[in-house]
Amino acid sequence: MPAASKRRRVGVAVIGLGGAVATTAAAGVEILKRGTNQMSGLPLAGISVPGLVGYEDLVFGGWDLNGQNLADAAAEHRVLNDNQLEDTSPALAAIRPWPAVASSAFCRRIEGANMREAKGHRAAIDAIIDDLRRFKAANDIDDVVMINLASTERTPADAPALRTPEAFARAIAEDDLSIGPAMLYAAAAIEAGVPYGNFTPSVAADAPALAELARRGGVPVAGKDGKTGQTLMKTVLAPALRARALHVDGWFSTNILGNRDGQALEDPDSLKSKLGTKGSVLDSILGYRVEDHIVDIRYYRPRGDDKEAWDNIDISGFLGHRMQLKVNFLCKDSILAAPLALEIARVLDLAKQRGEAGPQEQLSLFFKAPMTAQGRAPEHAFHTQERMLAEWLGLPVPAAAAE
Repeated sequence: MPAASKRRRVGVAVIGLGGAVATTAAAGVEILKRGTNQMSGLPLAGISVPGLVGYEDLVFGGWDLNGQNLADAAAEHRVLNDNQLEDTSPALAAIRPWPAVASSAFCRRIEGANMREAKGHRAAIDAIIDDLRRFKAANDIDDVVMINLASTERTPADAPALRTPEAFARAIAEDDLSIGPAMLYAAAAIEAGVPYGNFTPSVAADAPALAELARRGGVPVAGKDGKTGQTLMKTVLAPALRARALHVDGWFSTNILGNRDGQALEDPDSLKSKLGTKGSVLDSILGYRVEDHIVDIRYYRPRGDDKEAWDNIDISGFLGHRMQLKVNFLCKDSILAAPLALEIARVLDLAKQRGEAGPQEQLSLFFKAPMTAQGRAPEHAFHTQERMLAEWLGLPVPAAAAE
C-alpha cells in the first residue's frame, strides 16, 4: 500500500502572543486536538476545501512584551474556564513568547520587559525574519503565517515613506520615525514570503508601499481590524434597514471592556485609530452619510474580557414616523475574536498555496476595514462578504448571501 500523505503543518507566528485573543486561540487548538465536537464560533468548521489546513495542524509561536509562558498568561486573562485551563496548561506552558519589537511612540499604554533591542529599522526586520526561520525549522512545519493580535498603535501621518516601495526602502535605511512596529513586522513577513493578517487597526500591510511590496513579492496579505461584536451587528442590520428603505437618522454605539486591548485604547491616539475603522462602515452600506453616528469606547477594568456593546438606532419610516432599535450585546471579546484569527490564518495559507498575492478581498468578512486591490472601495455588507468568501473557497453560496 502507498504511504499516507504527510499532513501539512502550518506555523502561526503571532504578534501579541501573550494576549487574551492569542492564548485563547492556542488553547482552542489544543482542545480541538483532543477531539471536542464544540465547533461553535468557527465559521469554516465542517467544510471540506482542498488544501485548507486543519485546526489541529496549526502550531503557535510569536512575540510579546510579556515573556510569561502561555499557560500563565491564559490564567491571568481569565477567558478560559478552570477545566479548559487544566487541560491545556501543559501544552501552553511549553510556549514562551520571543522578545518583541515595540515603540512607546506608537503604543504608550502597553509596556513589558520582553523587548528586543534592535539598532534601527533594518536590524528589527532582520531579527523578525530570523525568528520566523527558527520557528519553522524548530517545529518541522511546512509554512508560516503571521497574524497581528497586538495592541492598537496610533495612526501615523500620511508620510511620503508609506506611499511607494522605493520610498519605504529609503525610510527603513534612514530609520524614519513615521514607521511603527506593526509596519516593521509586516515588512518582515513580506520580505520572508510569509502571508500576513492584521487583526488590529494599526497601519501595517495596508500602507500603500507594503501592499505593493506584497503584490510584487507574491505574498497574500489581509486586514484590518477584526470584526467581532458591535461592527458585526452593524454590517448585518444596516443592509436590512437599507433594503426596507428605513432611513437611519442616527446611530449611537458605545462599548465597555476591561482587557489589555481596552487598556491600550485609553491612549487617545490609539483610540483614534480604533474609532476610524469602526466608524467607516455605516455610510458605505447605507449609501448616505449618517451625520449623527457616534462611536464611544471605554476601558472599564472590572469587565475584563467580558465586553458590552450597546447601540441605539433612530430610524424614520413611512410618512416620516420615527422609530428606535436597541441592541445590547454582552459578549466575550476573545471568544469571538480567537476563532476568526484561526480562520484568517488558514485562508491566508491557502491563498499562498493558490499563488495569490497582495490584498485578499475574500477575507473582508472578518474585518472592519477590509483591504482591497487597485483602489476599489471595500465591501462592508455582511451577506455580500459571506458570498465573496464562499465563492473564493469554491463552496455553495449561502442562501441569504445569494439574495
